[in-house]
Amino acid sequence: VQLQESGPGLMKPSQILSLTCAVSGMSITNKYHYWNWIRQSPGKGLQWIGYIAYNGGTIYSPALTSRTTISWDTSKNQITLQLSSVTPEDTGVYYCARDVGTPGAGTTEFDYWGQGTQVTVSS
Repeated sequence: VQLQESGPGLMKPSQILSLTCAVSGMSITNKYHYWNWIRQSPGKGLQWIGYIAYNGGTIYSPALTSRTTISWDTSKNQITLQLSSVTPEDTGVYYCARDVGTPGAGTTEFDYWGQGTQVTVSS
């Protein structure tokens, strides 16, 4: 299984960030897999953004839910993250990761990660 993120790199405040995660080696609709977006900002730890599940259901971090949309294109086997109204605080490396745990029961197991894509928000 391989995950490959892609995105714009440099953005201006208030724009909408759109990132894509291309998944190869398996179908994103395979049962009991959850496709997550996670970021790491400079000097901070990992921050979970949200996921889209094998059945298309989505769950977002309460801290980001008002600005986040995660969707998929099953014909391309891709996951997309949209984050609206970005600010410099959204600068960081964005990762997609597969979770084979049971997030509904509070357990996670991230077993595959992409290499990450840098996003810089600056005026």
